[in-house]
Amino acid sequence: MTCDPGPRTPDPGPSNPWTPGNGLHYQLLAKSGKARRGRFWTQHGVVETPAFMPVGTQATVKCVLPQQVRDTGADVVLANTYHMGSPERVQLVERHGGLHAMMRWNHTILTDSGGFQVFSLPDRTITEEGVKFRFTQGDAPTVLTPEASMDLQRRLGADIVMAFDECVEPTAEAKYVSESLDRTHRWLKRCFTVKLQEHQHLFPIIQGGMFLELRSKAVKQCVELDAPGYAIGGVSVGEGHAAMKRVVEHTAPLLPEDKPRYLMGVGLPEDLVASVGAGMDIHDCVIPTRYAREGTVFTWDGKMRLQDKRFKKDRYAIDTKCACPACAGGFSRGYLRHLQFADEPLGQTLMTLHNLHFYQDLMRAMRQAIEQDRFDAWRKEFELRYFAGRQGGDESEAPEGRRGRPQRDY
Repeated sequence: MTCDPGPRTPDPGPSNPWTPGNGLHYQLLAKSGKARRGRFWTQHGVVETPAFMPVGTQATVKCVLPQQVRDTGADVVLANTYHMGSPERVQLVERHGGLHAMMRWNHTILTDSGGFQVFSLPDRTITEEGVKFRFTQGDAPTVLTPEASMDLQRRLGADIVMAFDECVEPTAEAKYVSESLDRTHRWLKRCFTVKLQEHQHLFPIIQGGMFLELRSKAVKQCVELDAPGYAIGGVSVGEGHAAMKRVVEHTAPLLPEDKPRYLMGVGLPEDLVASVGAGMDIHDCVIPTRYAREGTVFTWDGKMRLQDKRFKKDRYAIDTKCACPACAGGFSRGYLRHLQFADEPLGQTLMTLHNLHFYQDLMRAMRQAIEQDRFDAWRKEFELRYFAGRQGGDESEAPEGRRGRPQRDY
């Protein structure tokens, strides 16, 4: 088996050619089928792709230190505009000189626009101006417009900022999705009128629901604006793995080859492998950190739910070949299970570190497979091993059979 690339060796990376006012300098280094191996630069360093961004919703990746996140091999993290966008929090960030200084993370940061979180709220009103909503019950209504979203992200200071868009339900009808897409495009043009900081780069988001013709239309609209990179949104919202693949495999090849491609909110290991195979470069999701806090860890042989009784007396590490602090440190599955039931934060920290290491190991393995032009063979080896333990089990766990996936929320 060649799934696991082995222990990570420190790599300072190439020198940074980024200069204010220019693009992200994306370099396509290798291809294997549609899968891409590349890198791009921001003011805060190089991002090797395919990449996975740990989610730092409220300006922190839960349970772990920034240096521990960096030690997994992560080049970029995500913070969320909705959660950091209240006046008090924005002022706090500004007093610290921006997210990078406050978080003690001197590497690339991406901020979401807040659109997904706003559109997941039950009580909201969508107009041409923007979206009216309440942060909590009893609050005065707030209107989030494209201009306001961009200004918040400008003040937060992330390297990559996302356009304000509407994320529609996967069950939405074609007429509504079409109208929403046109409104999102008008909002996108308004986003581009807001002057950002010199180091910031705005990515449009390709919407269109489950309708491939609308996805094609959205790509054409966005590419005309010649942005530094592009994102595919509106997946990982309960549509299922097969539908996600269908949308991404259609949309990714339509995007410019010389710009980074970001698939938002994805996902499980099998989702990441499918996305990279379709030609996407950047990914984010709460799954590795949230699952860890709930006692579920990922390995090359599938998921482990450490709450299960079979781990009660287990003295082995999660993965005896893993170099993360939990495994290399000798912390057993039985002990981690104990920490979970005792509600001890150490367990959440150790399992979070393991999952973050696994996800970065997975991305490194895919980069290596693309460089060797054997991605399809590697993918078959990965899926054979990763799903081997599920044979005869719950088919809803398998990629093509899953009827729904954890929804993306921050």
